[in-house]
Amino acid sequence: MLVRLHRWFGIGTALFLFVSGLTGAIIAWNQELDAALNPEFYYARSAAPALSALELANRVEAADPRLHVTYLPLGVVPGRTLLMRVRGRPDPATGRPYALGFNQIAVDPATGSIQGRREWGALSLTRLNLMPFLYQFHYTLYLPTTGSGVAIGVWLLGIVAIVWLFDSVIALVLAFPNLKAWRKSFAFRVQRGGYALVFDLHRSGGVWVWGLLGVIALTSIGMNLERPVMRPLVSLFSQLTPGPESNPELRAPHPAGAVMLSRERIVALAADGGQKMKLNAGPGSLFEIASLNLYGVGYFKPGGDYADRSLGNAWIYWDAWTGRQVGAAVPGRGTAGDTFMQAQFPLHSGRILGLPGRILISFMGVMVALLSATGLVIWFKKLKARRTATRRVKTPKAAALP
Repeated sequence: MLVRLHRWFGIGTALFLFVSGLTGAIIAWNQELDAALNPEFYYARSAAPALSALELANRVEAADPRLHVTYLPLGVVPGRTLLMRVRGRPDPATGRPYALGFNQIAVDPATGSIQGRREWGALSLTRLNLMPFLYQFHYTLYLPTTGSGVAIGVWLLGIVAIVWLFDSVIALVLAFPNLKAWRKSFAFRVQRGGYALVFDLHRSGGVWVWGLLGVIALTSIGMNLERPVMRPLVSLFSQLTPGPESNPELRAPHPAGAVMLSRERIVALAADGGQKMKLNAGPGSLFEIASLNLYGVGYFKPGGDYADRSLGNAWIYWDAWTGRQVGAAVPGRGTAGDTFMQAQFPLHSGRILGLPGRILISFMGVMVALLSATGLVIWFKKLKARRTATRRVKTPKAAALP
């Protein structure tokens, strides 16, 4: 039964895992590769002193009134552009957002001029869009989102990860059919080559990296199916702090004529709030979610978006109308369940270990692809053998008929 389950689980997930493994190995170096492919998008043309990020955002919006900045890094890395996320403002004539044709811009920090524009995540293999394409493809497969907001690709890959996690346990049991000969399950018959080596790459290769495969599968579930699966499971063992999106204050009606607070006001509140919470860094970025009346401020030094060698950056959330603090997520603080959830992306990306972790994740991405490919080769080989044996059994019977 376990052999059959492993066979069909493997066949069902092999293609997805092969693609996810290869793309994961590449996007572990997302920023470095993107900058190497598109230096004009990442490196500033002028060497003059940088303006403040808030001033740059205001200049960008004044130069093109159709757009509104929704994500703003608050610190400038010397020699680098400032990468902002934008959306179209409502068109007064139609009430619909302007179709900008881009959602990310690269801004010269000394002048405020836009050096480059692109639609991050566009279905395109051009040099400018290649790395965002691979990143998006890795976790959505570019499958659509339903009218009710269900991202089909995210759900599908989350389900694949669940099957993969169960299949990994089955594979470990099958890898040790005879405990007396356990050494064979770690060995590679390199000199024999051919099918014997393919089999060993699949069985023994999986045994050597089994623990890391389990971590990647588990964190895949945690990120793709956080709310429907992982949080309910974790909450059985530890209390979880609700996220800001569940805060009822954000949906409370506001006085007539009220307007959203400015970015400058939110950053000032964030600086004061970070000091009160004794965070190690000042405000590093700001994002806005208009549908939730929400501002979020991340705390990190310029260029520290990914917070290598840690559980991530601290974030504080603010009501965009009142300036009230409506939530916070500070890595290492909170319940055991909070810490477990905070660790999902750092573990999955390898960034919790810094550079060595990213190298390890790239290696594991190749291993996942290799295990998927060798599994299919073994299946085809055995399928061919079964069909050949079936024909041999049927042939004598057919010849005996009058």
